[in-house]
Amino acid sequence: MATSEGAAVAGGSGRGRPAEPPNILFILADDLGWADLGCYGSSTIRTPHLDRLAEAGIRFRHGYACSPWCSSTRIGLYTGRYPSRLPAGLEEPLTSHTEENGIPADHPTLSSLLLAAGYQTAMFGKWHCGWLPWYSPLRIGFQTFYGNFDGAIDYFEHINTIGEADLYEGETSVEEVGYYTSLISDRAAEFVAADHDGPFYVQLNYTAPHWPWEGRGDHEIGKEIRRRFSQQPVPTPLIHSDGGSLAKYGEIVEEMDSAIGRVLAALADAGRADNTIVVFTSDNGGERWSKNWPLVGEKGDLAEGGIRVPLILRWPAAVAAGQTTDEPVDTLDLTATLINAGGTGPDDRYPLDGVSLLPWLVDGAAFPEHDLFWRTSSQGALRSGRYKYLYDRRERSVLGNWPRRDGPFHLMYDLAVESREQADIARHHPEKLAEMRATWERIDAELLPYPPDHPGLPQPSKTRAAASEPD
Repeated sequence: MATSEGAAVAGGSGRGRPAEPPNILFILADDLGWADLGCYGSSTIRTPHLDRLAEAGIRFRHGYACSPWCSSTRIGLYTGRYPSRLPAGLEEPLTSHTEENGIPADHPTLSSLLLAAGYQTAMFGKWHCGWLPWYSPLRIGFQTFYGNFDGAIDYFEHINTIGEADLYEGETSVEEVGYYTSLISDRAAEFVAADHDGPFYVQLNYTAPHWPWEGRGDHEIGKEIRRRFSQQPVPTPLIHSDGGSLAKYGEIVEEMDSAIGRVLAALADAGRADNTIVVFTSDNGGERWSKNWPLVGEKGDLAEGGIRVPLILRWPAAVAAGQTTDEPVDTLDLTATLINAGGTGPDDRYPLDGVSLLPWLVDGAAFPEHDLFWRTSSQGALRSGRYKYLYDRRERSVLGNWPRRDGPFHLMYDLAVESREQADIARHHPEKLAEMRATWERIDAELLPYPPDHPGLPQPSKTRAAASEPD
């Protein structure tokens, strides 16, 4: 799909599939903004290892997370299905430590399907798909787990959003000294370098660059955050609302890039880089200190800034280097692609909601055109080719912050013309809008409904004071 923004358009390499099943290394950043990598336009944050990864594979300019929230994107990644097919996917983000909220052990997942196909599986880092004693990575097909269960963790103190210790080896709490980004990277590097009887699937989930705003030398900030839990635990001190800066944020991203470099070096030194699919992306758009330009919106929003994320795929044995594409793909497509690449298929009882990109990536087939769907408690969106439908139940301003009007709104944008979602062209394409709206409503009807007391549901606005006319 060519665009006016000047991107080169990639196609599949046509090299075909290697005889041996590939290893898989899936690297997931946490709250990374669209333009926070050098290869995506950052002029201040240095990310040489991820930039080289992009040069050696394919860079997606229209890659998306399947949700603007961290837990629901992870649920989508592992199940390959819309997050709100499960109750846990309705929370924004998941915070309830209950038996009802997680990925059930009997639900087929990317890890369980690959495990059954002969893969060795491991997760290092953030889980955030349910808590013990009901849920863990080990119960959905990961044989090894070293990381945290909660949605956030202090980089040094290793405590979660309620101040509890949250570093685990399997399902056993452990204590270790070190910067969390480095700890999980070292374990991942050891795993990819070790001897294996067959292919492996490694899920490396960073909490970087998520708050708290702590670089590698900020041990004292971690101690201060721990102290704050004894004074005022709600809202969680991990939010670190009085900390951070653009420079500190850049430092956290650069530490992650350096750590990824060590993992990729271990993979190469073991002679496994050629037939390993490496995927790098983020669980949702950035927030607070991230750079999303030219996109609008951020984490939690279905505007482009909340869901469009960096997405890189490298597979030297099958995918030509130096490619860039504007074809729209999301997390669910990655799941379907990796299941396909692993030589297996989905469980017929749980059909995937994504589309495998493998024929396009390696066989020379045309790109599989398909719609991308999103839903939150307050918004909905559908991407169909160049067009995006945005359903917004919240109040919106007509111009700047004046005046504000109650929703719902049915908006439409041409993302091949502009990505800032400033030109609502719904009135110019009423038939296309009606078609996309009907598609969104059909999928929405298949999913679990939000409970009426959900905190994200828009509330009727209070009567506003009369406003003067603009100049």
